[in-house]
Amino acid sequence: MKPFEAMRIAWEAILKNKIRSFLTMLGIIIGVSAVIIMVGISAGTEATIRDQITSLGSNLVFVQGSFSRGGPAQAPQGGLTFEDASAIESNINGVVSVVVEQNSSEDIRFGDVTLQSVELLGTTAGFTSVRDMTVASGRFFTQTEIDRKQKVVVLGSSLATSLFGTGDPVGQYITVGSTKLAVIGVFTQKGLVGNTDFDARAYTPITVVFQKFTPSEFARFLGNSVRLIYVKVDPDVKLDEVTTQISLLLLKRHKVSADSADFSITTQQDVIQTQESTTAAFRSLLAWVAGVSLIVGGIGIMNIMLVSVTERTREIGIRQAVGATPADIRLQFLTEALMLSIVGGLIGTGVGIGGAYLFGAISDMRTVVQPASILLAFGSAAIIGAFFGYYPANQAAQLDPIEALRYE
Repeated sequence: MKPFEAMRIAWEAILKNKIRSFLTMLGIIIGVSAVIIMVGISAGTEATIRDQITSLGSNLVFVQGSFSRGGPAQAPQGGLTFEDASAIESNINGVVSVVVEQNSSEDIRFGDVTLQSVELLGTTAGFTSVRDMTVASGRFFTQTEIDRKQKVVVLGSSLATSLFGTGDPVGQYITVGSTKLAVIGVFTQKGLVGNTDFDARAYTPITVVFQKFTPSEFARFLGNSVRLIYVKVDPDVKLDEVTTQISLLLLKRHKVSADSADFSITTQQDVIQTQESTTAAFRSLLAWVAGVSLIVGGIGIMNIMLVSVTERTREIGIRQAVGATPADIRLQFLTEALMLSIVGGLIGTGVGIGGAYLFGAISDMRTVVQPASILLAFGSAAIIGAFFGYYPANQAAQLDPIEALRYE
């Protein structure tokens, strides 16, 4: 029997029982679409995380401190200090800028407007470069203002609107806690990055936060201690060399060995790779879970094909009587099983792609349809159709012609 003839006969058999054929394909449709949607959601999550990390800036090295607590009246031992950041910027080749951040939550007032628990971020002069932020009006504070602990502030765009409406904030004074700060600039809108709303924060020199907005009981213990230092590296310089230099400098400054280092250094790429490996494992899990639907669909195909063989036993006997070989009978039923899975796979692919885009449009989660997931899901559907369709096809091929003709 020619393959095209087998396809024609198989298609006619499928169309004779449209509802039953569709219900048989439903398992394949659900399985294929589930694989595409699940992988799309996972890939979208991975892309979102990568964008969020990249949006922090480019070519970044993160230096994080760790503390060992002393007794109730003792200061914590180890960790990073504001002076460490200055040393890195002054002594390490290839460093473009260094940023330190220290935050506080304060009430902010201007005129009759009072905003409660606004995040006040104390930072350094390189903040705009490292975090890729631009000033829409006014300016950012300088190193001189940081050194002199000048009471100045730069506002995020939404915070400026909340306080001043459509008016120009530059040159005005706001009250942060109990301290008056002069507004010297307003940032261009940046939006939400991760869980941080950059537009709803106020930015002031870190020395002002240390002096005015660090509670005395913490300042007495922590002093100028900082949790994290951001280092922006020249793109033409190797990151490994810079991280090695930073490590050696801090080990020397803290008078500790590499085994007892009170800090850790990671690069932006390290963070991205860690997140990608986590989401990749999650994506594989989702794909396997969705793949179970394909197996269930394959079992449905096997079940309906066995029923079809039983129902068409007399037809099989007649075909054998007029010259059809066991190979012809096997090909006929195997082609029918394959067509069920392939048609189901095509429908499932359309449903999966449309469902992924629809899910991304109506939810807060980003979806990215992966071509590899389409090929994987559709290919798996075809393989499952062949695998689960072979047994019924072989059963049909092994029927005895005499017994098949006698079957009622």
